[in-house]
Amino acid sequence: MGATVKYERRGPIGVIRIDNPPVNALSHAVRSGIMEALAIAATDDSSAVVLFCDGRTFIAGADITEFGKPPQAPSLPDLLLTLDKHPKLTIAAIHGTVLRGGFEVALTCNYRMALATAKVGLPEVKLGLLPGAGGTQRTPRLAGIPAAVDLITSGNPINARSALTLQLVDKVVDENLIDAAAAYAAELVEQKAPQRQASTLPLSLTREDQQLIEVAGAKLLKKTRGERAPQRILDCLLTAATQPFEEGLKREREEFVACLADPQSAALRHMFFAERAAGKIDNLSQDGQAISIATVGIIGAGTMGGGIAMCFAQAGINVTLIDMTDEAVSQGLEKIAKNWAISVKRGRLTAAQTDAMMANITPSSDLNDLAEVDMVIEAVFENLDVKKEVFAKLDGICKHGAVLASNTSYQSIDAIAAATTRPESVLGMHFFSPANVMKLLEVVRGAASSDTVIATAMAVGKKIGKVSVLSGMCYGFIGNRMLRHYGREAALCLVEGSTPTQIDSAMESWGMAMGPLAVSDLAGLDIGYKAREQLTAEHKGDPASYMVADRLVEAGRLGQKSGAGYYQYDPETRQRHEDSAVMAIVTEVRRELGVTPRLFEDDEIVNRLTLALANEGAKLLQEGIAQRASDIDVVYCYGYGFPRFKGGPMHTIESMGLDKAVTLLKEFQNQLNPEHWQIAPLLTKLVANGGQLADHHGV
Repeated sequence: MGATVKYERRGPIGVIRIDNPPVNALSHAVRSGIMEALAIAATDDSSAVVLFCDGRTFIAGADITEFGKPPQAPSLPDLLLTLDKHPKLTIAAIHGTVLRGGFEVALTCNYRMALATAKVGLPEVKLGLLPGAGGTQRTPRLAGIPAAVDLITSGNPINARSALTLQLVDKVVDENLIDAAAAYAAELVEQKAPQRQASTLPLSLTREDQQLIEVAGAKLLKKTRGERAPQRILDCLLTAATQPFEEGLKREREEFVACLADPQSAALRHMFFAERAAGKIDNLSQDGQAISIATVGIIGAGTMGGGIAMCFAQAGINVTLIDMTDEAVSQGLEKIAKNWAISVKRGRLTAAQTDAMMANITPSSDLNDLAEVDMVIEAVFENLDVKKEVFAKLDGICKHGAVLASNTSYQSIDAIAAATTRPESVLGMHFFSPANVMKLLEVVRGAASSDTVIATAMAVGKKIGKVSVLSGMCYGFIGNRMLRHYGREAALCLVEGSTPTQIDSAMESWGMAMGPLAVSDLAGLDIGYKAREQLTAEHKGDPASYMVADRLVEAGRLGQKSGAGYYQYDPETRQRHEDSAVMAIVTEVRRELGVTPRLFEDDEIVNRLTLALANEGAKLLQEGIAQRASDIDVVYCYGYGFPRFKGGPMHTIESMGLDKAVTLLKEFQNQLNPEHWQIAPLLTKLVANGGQLADHHGV
């Protein structure tokens, strides 16, 4: 059996003990070891068999590193078939976080005991997959169709008590799991409990179940915008309710194999690893150790500052929330309280929890109250002079060693740091709005930012539940620098002949959460307008890319906030509608620019916008602004609504083939404004050498 799996006896009870740190993944060695142990237990004089894992968790799932590699016997389905037919009573002793194949192992056992702190789930859908070893067939037989639909299509884990209520777990204990499991096994033997197999439990499809599956399918279609795994899961659940278990297993396996070969799953698995890689900082010095952050000051109690304060307060970190007046701070606290009240109303939080979190926030209108905090995050108006003034004051107030961060979206961290005598303590921490919801945090390294403050910001991001990505210093950092090119092409497609509806619908049908013009309306067109006012003509770029937006603002059409932008919005539902007044403005801009409108295919819109993103991303990678291509994908999937099942803009062009991407870029260069389509030298080099973006790391 080897070191990963051992078979031992506790009196009449056999124990299969798995020890494959860190999460007891179902590697080939583990599968083989369990098979050998089951064979021994089948022929010895044990009366029952307990599956138990050392370490922090029961089997957490399949070994994801084996995906895409030639399968090695025994497969997980083969293992579970053996377990399902085992002659002895089998009991899974569950603790930790038990997911994917690990939970399928537990479901195959006759009985399941769990520690109260355990969580179980089938999150395969988040990797573009479905449970491939009986999860879609055993779960509904134990818990019913409604619970199975929710558990498997959401991919969200549930706690042990909830699992007990759903009959996915048979008993919950608070401590001494192995002792309790052995005693439970002995008790079952004494009671002559049957070898209850989920595979033999009856399941029928009621009219309500049929309706539930249909409604769930419609909701998922709308929510996931083209993801195929959720519908395949529903099809498998329907098969479970209408066909014998063996037929259900066959259908499940067919759908699993189809998912595994699907580019969507490859993209989602790419994002799984990309998110974990993003937290790693290349070339960090030995001195670059994160310092502990117990207290934080937030300057600015508006939408961004309040949202940032919520993040820290929710994580149990004491926050001093600063604004210019007591009235402004009070208004900020009221907004925070209203946001949490909504969460209470929806059952996501309790009133006691929100009270405790509010207690973590101390209001103030005096910057001097930040003298002893460990970290300060500035979230004032997006004006460089204002920010420099704030940091100059902080320099004279904050203690030595305090981390000074700006939430700027695009301003120079180096210019801000220069306003202090401690530029090594200054960096960017760019949160995304709404900050209490959006998971992305861009950590921006200035020229003087120390490794210590960088490591600290990355660690803080993780502590408050963010996915942190390190960016070098440039205008707009990773996300907004690329966004300028994406937005430019959307605006130019409009001027050249398309419509707002076609542009947004093309991108949304492709998979984007929201089209670019609808996003602009949501953010507020006046935001970009005010930002452009501070730029030189050179930095503004092609006038054709912002003329329509400027005219809309000047006409009082600021987006959703004013009820009209690129679209007219229903005041109650906020549904967007085409507006002839917008096309009148577009027509006038076309006339001024001498543009004859033409017909657009949706594919051109999608290719122009996605390739504009990826081409600029390749430049960022080459310049060392981004550490790795996958970091760029994380930024766009978590911060800008790029579909995870596409894997981000860099994975998108890697998947289509860099040679094809460069060919399309050359076509745009020849057919459109060549200044807009200067191909990233890195892409040309990789195509010439047969290299991949994934192998290139920024310097």
